This record gives sequence, C-alpha cells and structure tokens, in this order.
Amino acid sequence: MDRKNLLRCTGGYIAWVIGSGFATGQEVLQFYSSYGFKSIGIIIINLFLFMILGSHIMETGYKNRMNKKFNQYSFFCGKYLGGALKEIMPIIIFAIMVILISGAGATLEEYYGINHYVGAGIMTLLILFAYLFGFENLVSIISKIGPLIIGFTILVGLVTLFRDFGSLEEVSGNFHLLNDKRPAINWWFSGILYGAYNIFCGSTYYCSLGSSAKSIKEAKWGAIIGSCALITAVGIMNFAMLSNLGDIAALSIPTLYLAKKISVVLGMSFSVILIAGIFSSSTPMMWMVCDKYVEEGTRGAKVFAGTVAVLAFVCGMLPFDQLINKIYPYLGYMGVVYLMSVAYNKIKSLNIF
Repeated sequence: MDRKNLLRCTGGYIAWVIGSGFATGQEVLQFYSSYGFKSIGIIIINLFLFMILGSHIMETGYKNRMNKKFNQYSFFCGKYLGGALKEIMPIIIFAIMVILISGAGATLEEYYGINHYVGAGIMTLLILFAYLFGFENLVSIISKIGPLIIGFTILVGLVTLFRDFGSLEEVSGNFHLLNDKRPAINWWFSGILYGAYNIFCGSTYYCSLGSSAKSIKEAKWGAIIGSCALITAVGIMNFAMLSNLGDIAALSIPTLYLAKKISVVLGMSFSVILIAGIFSSSTPMMWMVCDKYVEEGTRGAKVFAGTVAVLAFVCGMLPFDQLINKIYPYLGYMGVVYLMSVAYNKIKSLNIF
C-alpha cells in the first residue's frame, strides 16, 4: 500500500466534510455543542458512521471502478428508490454548494470587510476553475487542503481548551443559548442526522474517490484514517466551543472568533484556512452536479459549468447560518434512509447471518 496514495485518499475523504459548515464551526456548534456534554455521545456516533459506512462506500466504489454506469444509489437502495435519489441528488448538491458560497461571502465580509457579493463571486470563480482542471487534478488539490484544515482546527481547539478549560464548568448554564439552533430534539438523533447528511450527500464523490484508489486497502484505510482525524478535530473544537459558549452562541463564524482571541495573526491565517475549507468542499460538488448531465472535458461541460456557477452565485446571497440551520437537518432526514440501506448492505457483506 503506497503511502502517498493513502494520504491522497485520506485527504480527499476529509475534504468533503470540512467545507464552510465545519470550518466556520457552525456545524459543530449546532449539531454538537448545542447539546452540552451530551455531545460526547454524538462524537462517538459519528466516529462509527464515518469510519464503518464511509469506508464501505469507498470500497464499493473501488470494486465497481470498471463499471462506467455504476449507480451507488441503486446499488444500496434498490432500483426505484435509488433511481429517485440519483435524479434529485444534483439539486441537493447544488443547494449545499450555494450554502458554501454564502459562507465564503460571510467569512470575507466579517473579517476583511469585503462586500459579500465580491467574496461570493471570488469563491464561485475558484470553484469553476477547479472543475475545469478535471477530477484527478481536483482530488490532488483538495486532498492537500483537507489535512491542513484539520491540523489548524486542532491547533486552535487545543490552545483554546488549554487556556479556557476552567470555563467548561459554566457549560450547564450557557448551552440553553443554543436551544433554537438544535437540529433535533434528541442528542443521539442529531448525531445520526449529521452523519447521514454528510455520507448521503457525499456518496457519489466517495464512490468516485474510492474508484480512483490504487487498491481496495487504500480506499478502506483512507476512509478510516480520514474519519479518525476528522472526528478528533470535531471533538477538540466542540469542547473549545463549549468553553466559550457564552461568547460564540450568536456568531456566524465561531472558529474565527476563537482564532482571533488567541492571536490577530492566527485569526488572519485562519480566515485564509476557512476559505480553503470552503473551496475543498465546493469543488467536488460542482463536479457532482455537472457529471450528472455532461461529459467532463467537453465544450458543453464548460458551458454547463459556467451556467451552474452563475446560478450558484446568485443564490449564494442568502444568509449563511440560517441556511445551515434550515437545510442541513432536512438533508439529514433524507440521508437516514440511505444510511440504513448502506448499513444493511455492509452487514450482508460480512456474511454473519
């Protein structure tokens, strides 16, 4: 198993999840920290979901790499449900890409004072150019960004925890500030929704990433190592946020606040990291939307991608944090059915019954 290829798969696996929702802290704040110390259970749930089911999807992609017409939704969910999911998925992915573009505009506006339209426009152009490079070059780019963001997030979280660890005693009196941001009534269902939304929406990308691996071991361990790194970062950032809950509850970009609190230079550096995180998640989404309707590399694909970019820019003017709170949980509900199908297929593959 080649170490370089393994790191490529690992970085590519991480890159899907670390877009604006994760990198800005909004996903962690809403799906984890809003439940106080019960978020520990959410962390455990998602470690299991990402590591076991995510790796199964990657392995499935590798095993079916020679089948150009392979549809993972039909493979896991059956002909009719899978066919329906395949048809609506580009619309869902487009909606998420809009949220990420909105997050880019919000980040640049909040930290640098750049007009939201300009910030969103810059990100839209970067996404379009990345698509024009092709999928292999795309994975090569974003696989390097993923580990960088994870490392930076862990750094900010650890420094914050070391400095504000004593403030965790105040969590019970503050986490009610996030009651209206909770995506589900129960903490455990919030954990399922988060895993379901990410795995469901990233399934096409994960299958393609798995099929591009050099061996099935690379596909499997890339997902497992990526899952461990991702959830470690989530756990550390979650506790860092809990220790500052009173200050960040109403912020759109809580992680940027934590970085700025440590150092102005660190805050500026993290703002660049945030933009890189948004880029790393948005670019595979552009590929997924276009791949459904046009053949990559053709003139028609370039025109279609340009049209998608313009529409995404226009829709990206909507408020960032509200989009996450309203859209992501519903995607999670849709993803639960898909997740159950993947779990059933995984159990069947083990031949334990």
